[in-house]
Amino acid sequence: MTISLLDRDLSILSFNQRVLTLAQREDYPLLERLRFLCIVASNMDEFFEVRMPQQLQAVQDNVTQGLVSMQSFEKISNKAHALVAKQYELFNDELMPALAKEGVHLVSGGVRTPEQKQWVAQYFKREVKPLLMPVALDPSHPFPQVANKSLNFIVDLEYAHNQERNIAIVRVPRVVPRLVKLPANISQKEQCFVSLTSIIRANLDDLFTGARILHFSQFRVTRNSDLALDEDDVANLRIALREELAHRQYGDAVRLEVSHECDAELANFLLEQFKLPEPALYRVNGPVNLGRLIQLPDLAEGAHLKFNAFVPQWPKGLQRNQSILAQLKDKDILIHQPFESFDAVIEMLEEAVEDPNVLAIRQTIYRTGADSRILRLLQTAVRKGKEVLVVVELKARFDEEANINWAESLESIGAQVVYGVVGLKTHAKMLLIMRREGKAIKRYAHLSTGNYNPKTAKLY
Repeated sequence: MTISLLDRDLSILSFNQRVLTLAQREDYPLLERLRFLCIVASNMDEFFEVRMPQQLQAVQDNVTQGLVSMQSFEKISNKAHALVAKQYELFNDELMPALAKEGVHLVSGGVRTPEQKQWVAQYFKREVKPLLMPVALDPSHPFPQVANKSLNFIVDLEYAHNQERNIAIVRVPRVVPRLVKLPANISQKEQCFVSLTSIIRANLDDLFTGARILHFSQFRVTRNSDLALDEDDVANLRIALREELAHRQYGDAVRLEVSHECDAELANFLLEQFKLPEPALYRVNGPVNLGRLIQLPDLAEGAHLKFNAFVPQWPKGLQRNQSILAQLKDKDILIHQPFESFDAVIEMLEEAVEDPNVLAIRQTIYRTGADSRILRLLQTAVRKGKEVLVVVELKARFDEEANINWAESLESIGAQVVYGVVGLKTHAKMLLIMRREGKAIKRYAHLSTGNYNPKTAKLY
């Protein structure tokens, strides 16, 4: 009997289609709908970074049999294109017009007032232009290295003294905010925002004095970001991962996004530079990289446009301002996050760090974030003379660098750091506190289904 299995990649795209339906719900506040739209864009980035490289390799190798083949690439590509098209249709035809009726505008260059244009030009000269460095392409200046998911402009130029085609690349700086709110006095009592790319677009001429711009487009390339390591051949996993991370920004290209009006010759030129087939080209009718607009729900005002802020309550099973370890000694306690506060877990660890009778703390670390209260408490415990052992999973995708940094930081002050089990990923979340009580050593444990991350513990 043949068993038909669900295709993993098509299932991931179906999942993101379901997330996109949350952006379509008319009973949800508008800015929250926009947030879900941006979440889908971010999810799609990871999909292309991790799942598409093997599909694209199958096309390049002319594979026609198996689960990953030219046929599977075509199905996945068609579904991905349809999903992206739906995103921009929703953005252009529903969300932004509805937000405009509520007085929230993303103001493009074509509809700015003279006062707004003047302000944008001044902002460009003051905050943006000093950070831009156009790279003209010629035999001595080949096509530059373009980092993963960095936003760029490609510009086709004509000079009076040179009849040959001149192409320049302008990288959009990541240190400048992607969204800027216009001053109230030029916003007609409404909330007006401009994107960094539209600011650069409106002032491209200022970068190419003496040239005529024939064509231009935003573009963004997504690269293979899955780290390929054979753990059996690696003597030091941490060092090997650190070396791999240095190259992650420049893996093989898997997707090219351009503005929908991008000149065909420029689009083909970019495809050739990145060695991509035509189906890997995504012409988007709006901002290249919708994910960056996730800042807008936080920048814009209007309580009716957002969900009511949710404040987790203190766990019902715990008494406040009393020793958590003493309460655990009496009974086990269940904490239901995010509805109940993660602060109780932090306070439990804080109590253990400050308690002179606590001898040792052992904990698994998966995704704690770059700024972690948990790990700073473990550092304090080491400095107070406690035995600290931490199991750090270095292969937590896209958190590898943060975990390596924390591991090195803990090791440098005397903590014992273990890097999981070869061939397996340590996904468990466990905390063990060992405390001397009389002549015995008592153990207090915390077991979790969620990461030791105060930020994400508020979400799920």
